[in-house]
Amino acid sequence: MRKNRSAALAAASFLLLGGMFIATAPSAYAGTPGGTRANDRNTDFNGDGYDDVLVGAPGATVGGHTGAGLVTVQYGGSGGMGTTRSAVFSQDTTGVPGGAETGDAFGQAVATGDLDGDGYDDAIVGAPGEDLASFADSGGGVVFWGTPRGLTGADSTWLQSDELAAGRHFGSALAAARFSDTTPGDLLAVLDDAGLSIYRYETAPAAARTTGKNLARDSRRNFTQNAPAARAAQDEPEGIQPKSLTTGDYDANGFADLVVSGTSVGSEPGHGWSYVLPGTASDADPLPILAVRGGPVVASGDVNGDGKDDLITGEPHSPDDGGETMTGGLVGVHYGSATGPYGEPEWWTQNTTGVPGTAEKGDGWGSDLSVGDTNGDGFADLAVGASGEDIGTVADAGAVWVLRGSAGGLTATGVKDFNQNSTNVPGTAEKGDKFGAQVAFTDPNDDGRFGLLAAAPGENTNDGVIWVFSAGSGGVTATGSWTYGAGSLHAPYQNARFGAAIDD
Repeated sequence: MRKNRSAALAAASFLLLGGMFIATAPSAYAGTPGGTRANDRNTDFNGDGYDDVLVGAPGATVGGHTGAGLVTVQYGGSGGMGTTRSAVFSQDTTGVPGGAETGDAFGQAVATGDLDGDGYDDAIVGAPGEDLASFADSGGGVVFWGTPRGLTGADSTWLQSDELAAGRHFGSALAAARFSDTTPGDLLAVLDDAGLSIYRYETAPAAARTTGKNLARDSRRNFTQNAPAARAAQDEPEGIQPKSLTTGDYDANGFADLVVSGTSVGSEPGHGWSYVLPGTASDADPLPILAVRGGPVVASGDVNGDGKDDLITGEPHSPDDGGETMTGGLVGVHYGSATGPYGEPEWWTQNTTGVPGTAEKGDGWGSDLSVGDTNGDGFADLAVGASGEDIGTVADAGAVWVLRGSAGGLTATGVKDFNQNSTNVPGTAEKGDKFGAQVAFTDPNDDGRFGLLAAAPGENTNDGVIWVFSAGSGGVTATGSWTYGAGSLHAPYQNARFGAAIDD
């Protein structure tokens, strides 16, 4: 249990209602505008120009405490990503606030962004199982600040909700991007079971700091009751239980938009819906919030190469009107436009022409999504995980598909699918592996072609393993693919659920 320790969570003059972030702008901004196209990603902790990889293992035993959790960092370079240039962080790491405790689930959610605008990206790690004062599972998080040496525990900053409550699970989802020109760095979005909080970096004298650098909470939004007034093409939900976040510049105005995704509550519960909160300059008119069908899994990228990010939603377990689980799962594509990702989505399932396989109940197609350009043709491709896919008679072994982007949008032409029984893929499909529970495109050697990470957090009875697929002129390939786990990075690995979260 941690005593109530705040990270300078001061009130601020900042709005998040009807429009996006409105405040007074500083004179300059040091970061990159926050879309999710390749040149906008924020995963370079040491500023060397190469993407780094942040992975969560929330089940890891640390200091004898089961489920305390940890994260690993692998630094990119001209040779790509390996297991030697790496580091491991937990709440027992020197300088990190608090201490490892049973059930903290540190690493259940991870995100990156340059919060202080110093040119070094920062890592944000959620611990939704953290107990605070007398409140079990109130939740919290830690910001690791990027430096020329990469991430360290020194001066890391603790985050928690202003309103502590048992079972709040603060830090269950995270995202950071440049939503406006109101701060010198990216803004940080944090979910808990009740809603959304936004934080900004705040300079303050060292004597005023409680832990590390200062972050101030700017706004709070509840999505479970009285859903935001929104402009939508379909009937809007009465509210959503928020579960995930993504960012993307869907209208190409130079500012990232924030997506809060979840499942509907009220009279028609369980359906996937997402709210798009548009980012704008501080002197621009506020833009309306959009409600779009699909979720609770979301990802962003420019699939059709028009300069606007597209919003992709995954609905792995959605009920139909009769209350039965939708067969297999489905993925929706909302293409960006001058007004954002507005309108009826383009739906994809395993029964879509050209997609390998057949939609079956429990597949979980859309368990996770990632968007990135795998062959350098200027069109982002889509990775779709299905952690419940049966491989032959092996239940819930899991599989991954990669659909190609094109000028006409997402296409099944050239689609690839992988599982542990595929040629050149290490391992063997086993019951409950959940291969594809997490997928993430990454470009650690900066060659403009994004390789794929596919995690099976259930592998080896919940130890967790990640598969690495490289990419070339033909996109992602199984040739030369390899695996690693927490033990490969000299971290505790038993029941660690390594790969349960990968920054994307």
